[in-house]
Amino acid sequence: MERLDELKMKYQSVLNLTSGPGVQLAHVHVQDNKLFVQGACGSEAIKDAIWSQIKAVDPSYSDLTCDLSIDPSIAPPPTPPKTYTVVAGDSLWKIAQEHLGNGAKFPELITANPGRLKDQNSVIHPGDVLVIPS
Repeated sequence: MERLDELKMKYQSVLNLTSGPGVQLAHVHVQDNKLFVQGACGSEAIKDAIWSQIKAVDPSYSDLTCDLSIDPSIAPPPTPPKTYTVVAGDSLWKIAQEHLGNGAKFPELITANPGRLKDQNSVIHPGDVLVIPS
């Protein structure tokens, strides 16, 4: 039990990631004097993030065995898109400046709203709801 506690403490930041959405662990125990972590991730990106954290804790990870498979059925739900409701006086430039950090990024708004905006000459009206790209 002492070795398990010691290894859990060392790899706590990794275990924190594995307790998040899109990860299901089947086993966390000591095997062959190493922390043995086995489970599944909802995506390759989640698995890569966990491995990056493992390597940040200990690049050799000589006291850890981590066996993670990919199971898309446990992927976290998609994040709903961020939206903005147009108010009087808005322009695509102004919205891009406020939400994307640079007015010159207004073409990204056009791309993110194909059903509402065709090009830089598209007219927006108060009450229009635009998707803000991430």
